[in-house]
Amino acid sequence: MLADIVITILLIASTFYMTIVLLRFLLQLARADFYNPITQFVVKATNPPLHPMRRVIPVLGGIDGAALVLAIIIQAITFFLILVALNGGIPAINPLTLLVWAVLNVLGLIVKIYFWSVIAVVVVSWIAPQSGHPAIQLVAQITEPVMRPVRKIMPSMGGLDLSPIIVFLILNVISVMIDHMKLAAGLGAIGLGM
Repeated sequence: MLADIVITILLIASTFYMTIVLLRFLLQLARADFYNPITQFVVKATNPPLHPMRRVIPVLGGIDGAALVLAIIIQAITFFLILVALNGGIPAINPLTLLVWAVLNVLGLIVKIYFWSVIAVVVVSWIAPQSGHPAIQLVAQITEPVMRPVRKIMPSMGGLDLSPIIVFLILNVISVMIDHMKLAAGLGAIGLGM
């Protein structure tokens, strides 16, 4: 029972912080407004670990490698601690396996962030299309890099934007591929529905 409580706390805390770190990665990738109050929170929450990492891992072409590496490190440490809790001691696991699990889980979390962001954009476009709320603007900026290529291909249908449907389809295909890669890498063997 204690192991289950520890695992639950680890999963919630690590997923929450990894989501913030990945939001910073996606915000920089989308070149979002960094004067947005929510973005300022994300920057302040992620600066302490990212600042020293940037000395080693620079930003290249708008891609913040340090944020991505930090998310992978957090996930790898979380998996290691979960295995310690499950086994009652230090497990005999290959560090490369932990790294593969971490990378696959981080990729899955990025896909989930995009998926829920697209849903939020679609719902808000129906409910409050002209809203200027900082959260709504931020979510729209995050989804723009995945929506823009689809909008270029899809013809306009008189104000009806069908690109979210195509983006949902693509994100679901990617999610299924990542889930199969997780199973092939043995991630399901530790009994976590991730």
